[in-house]
Amino acid sequence: MLLLNYIQSKTNLSETSIKNTVTLLNQDCTVPFISRYRKEATGNLDEVEIGAIVKYKEEFETLEKRKATILKALEEQDVLTDELKTKIEACQDSTTLEDLYLPYKKSRKTKAETARKNGLEPLAKIIMSQNANDIENIAVKYIKGEVTSTEDALEGARHIIAEWINERTDIRTSLRQQLERYAMISTKVVKTKKEDEEAQKFKDYFDWEESLNRIPSHRLLAILRAEKEGFIRVKIEIDNDRALERIDRKIIKSDNACADQIEIAITDAYKRLLFPSLSNEALQNAKEKADDEAINIFAKNLKQLLLGSPLGEKRVLAIDPGFRTGCKVVCLDEKGDLKHNETIYPHAPKNDQIGALKKLSTLTEAYQIEAIAIGNGTASRETEALVRKIRFKTDVQVFVVSEAGASIYSASKIAREEFPNYDVTVRGSVSIGRRLQDPLAELVKIDAKSIGVGQYQHDVDQNKLQKQLDVVVENCVNAVGVNINTASKSLLSYVSGIGPKLAENIVNYRSEKGAFSSRKDIKNVPRLGDKAFEQSAGFLRIKDGDNPLDDSAVHPESYAIVTKMAKDKGVSVKELIGNTSTLKKINLKKYITEEVGLLTLEDIVKELEKPGLDIREQAKVFTFNQNIKTIEDLREGQLLPGIVNNITAFGCFVDVGIKESGLIHVSNLSDSFVKDVNEHVHLHQQIIVKVLSVDLPRKRIQLKLHK
Repeated sequence: MLLLNYIQSKTNLSETSIKNTVTLLNQDCTVPFISRYRKEATGNLDEVEIGAIVKYKEEFETLEKRKATILKALEEQDVLTDELKTKIEACQDSTTLEDLYLPYKKSRKTKAETARKNGLEPLAKIIMSQNANDIENIAVKYIKGEVTSTEDALEGARHIIAEWINERTDIRTSLRQQLERYAMISTKVVKTKKEDEEAQKFKDYFDWEESLNRIPSHRLLAILRAEKEGFIRVKIEIDNDRALERIDRKIIKSDNACADQIEIAITDAYKRLLFPSLSNEALQNAKEKADDEAINIFAKNLKQLLLGSPLGEKRVLAIDPGFRTGCKVVCLDEKGDLKHNETIYPHAPKNDQIGALKKLSTLTEAYQIEAIAIGNGTASRETEALVRKIRFKTDVQVFVVSEAGASIYSASKIAREEFPNYDVTVRGSVSIGRRLQDPLAELVKIDAKSIGVGQYQHDVDQNKLQKQLDVVVENCVNAVGVNINTASKSLLSYVSGIGPKLAENIVNYRSEKGAFSSRKDIKNVPRLGDKAFEQSAGFLRIKDGDNPLDDSAVHPESYAIVTKMAKDKGVSVKELIGNTSTLKKINLKKYITEEVGLLTLEDIVKELEKPGLDIREQAKVFTFNQNIKTIEDLREGQLLPGIVNNITAFGCFVDVGIKESGLIHVSNLSDSFVKDVNEHVHLHQQIIVKVLSVDLPRKRIQLKLHK
């Protein structure tokens, strides 16, 4: 099967788009580069569609590699027939492929293999022919060696027949279909663990039953986690009688002693070989489906988080709140560089509010602070209330910032390299401040799984999760663009065509030679060749450089086109940028060439209208209800301001300014059916919620989205 046909059958994209995209991928072009700068070739595919081509290309190549391995193994065993080879080469999925290979696998010692060594395969063939009536007399002839009785002979023959039945692709396919349609998953609590405190969070699954093909992702992952931790036992079941009857109909064609032996072998094959193997496979398939859904939810959340509203290049005072250990305070300049740090103790046990207020007021004035970022962890509300008492001489905005993952960053190698002379508490405060300035630039330094916007992220396939999250980070970084003169090594490593090693080379070159003044200078970075420059240049920005186009998403390969446009309009390139009236008068068809089409030209003009425009919204100040400090302050029917801090398949969690987040279940997001939570809310969205119920013992809050 051809690669293009395989991808087309999975995506329904045009053959030309697939072919050209595959060609670009084979030339080591990245997804962001292809989607942004090769629209004519792909037919204007976006990064999601190109990502699907990448996925199915890899899937096809893996399948073809496995086919080659199997064909080689079969040739070495001298069992490869033309018919078998044709079937293997025509295979379009790994399940069918492995079924075809199953009879020829060199497996551990089995009951069937032992029976063959005892010379019982001819007897098994006689039974399967279903022509013999006095099978016991025939079996007597096979009593020899380890076979000491008629029953031994018949049992050995049945083991061989059971293996044949297990290896039949039609029977395996039929049973798979039954499992797919009718399998039930059930759970029972392990009695000795029923009262364990840790087990109580899985109490709903102490006695549970549900259709395997309908169980939601989050529920299956919760059940499997509970089983892994030893609190429950999980069982997969179908109607065994119906399954056995279907196998009987496929095999038994007579009504004699042979049929009786075959029926016993069918039951053995089903209970010992087929059902255990295929029920495990069905559960694994359900797990993979649940993984994919959980990973997709995490990916959507991560994208929204990374593209969160930046405050921009403002001077920030950041506070990591605390009680006994005090509040760690840092002052950052517009670039996020640390200018000052110290600790204040406004809360118990020291309660030095007056000293803390004076210090914050002094620091704000001394470092010309424009905004204050307060971490949302322990003592956050108390610290926010304290800060809001200060009467600043200038307009200082106060923000509460998520601390999720800040502790991971502060203890990381990246943080130690950035701040070798400061401890983890100072690094954590810096991270909080920088997150306000630019969430994307700071969050890329943290392992995405630690950011706290996932759903059972530690229970899913970790390789698949990491791969998907890397794609999300790469797409977000390149969608926003990166200032090459200020970006960290971590941020640069996600730029199309760069990677960790070149990112390190760029930072080292910048340290030695100073700021880049033009995109052309990037080529001077050691080991950054033409291909890396082609892939990365359009996503790297240079502020106030030699060429105004260097601070835009216009690729250097298109500079000549812009120059010609400006010349034709009698203006300079600098005068053309932002000149909407002149840009709208340009006849784009005049500039179409074999390499550059209308899609690219429209992108160029759009970028020239608003060069370097940040696709993210500006950060907005948000204030919680100051009367709500703990869960005990909540009452049914209250309307409260809140911020969406996590999205799951079953709803979203909302921060209403206390330690516990409340849940808006999908049924409370809208009066109509909710197919996708993301269609109704997005991460860090500021919303109004209504309190439906408060469960104080379990510390659970049920909310409703107030329209």
